[in-house]
Amino acid sequence: MDRVERLCAEKGMRMTEQRKVIARIISQAEDHPDVEEIHRRANAIDERISIATVYRTMRLFEESGVVQRHDFNDGRSRYEEAGEDHHDHLINLKNGDVIEFVSEEIEKLQQKIAEEHGFRLVDHRLELYGVPLDKDGN
Repeated sequence: MDRVERLCAEKGMRMTEQRKVIARIISQAEDHPDVEEIHRRANAIDERISIATVYRTMRLFEESGVVQRHDFNDGRSRYEEAGEDHHDHLINLKNGDVIEFVSEEIEKLQQKIAEEHGFRLVDHRLELYGVPLDKDGN
């Protein structure tokens, strides 16, 4: 049983065969697929899975805290498994690739900024948008 499927079961969610397929796709994804891509992958496994089923399932998974939804300013919601480890995202505006990264320096700076303004930081998301540098560094 994959991690997403196990989390769903722990939350008492009824796991139909179609939900299991979608959970497996999210668990195995190395990217941040949107609903259409999840549907394409699910449909390759079980052609009875409709796009509406994928939308409903992803909404249910998100509301249950099993997945995180991201809007990387490309007009579509993209998903990833909700994990224990925090990370941020660098989005390539040329091709839409998403690079996950962790920076202790950024984490400390965010804490410092929150404290300077009288806050205790409880959560955040950081998304950086860029284009690849050419050979000359431009």
